[in-house]
Amino acid sequence: QEQLVESGGGLVQPGGSLRLSCAASEISFDRYTMGWYRQTSGEQRELVAAMTTAGTTIYGDFVKGRFTVSRDNAKNTLTLQMNSLKPEDTAVYYCNARNFHGNFWGQGAQVTVSS
Repeated sequence: QEQLVESGGGLVQPGGSLRLSCAASEISFDRYTMGWYRQTSGEQRELVAAMTTAGTTIYGDFVKGRFTVSRDNAKNTLTLQMNSLKPEDTAVYYCNARNFHGNFWGQGAQVTVSS
């Protein structure tokens, strides 16, 4: 069964950094656009960053150069490096894999930015 497992969330002070990782299993990883989304209570899930199979990256407008998404197709891993974190970045971050054949989500990782 297809599975995406996020890790690396936690509590960080404003201005700090965190690295999220997503380990994928039972999918043809290199055939999926991989992305990170986030959601806060009462809000819709929004795109943070994504990388297509061709390596094209897409970022949410709010990222403004602070985050970097990368993928390792050999290790079936997606990474999100987040720098200069702000309190408004606090959310549950979800890993996503999508193509014409499927759309899968991880269970989410909490990121809290607070002093």
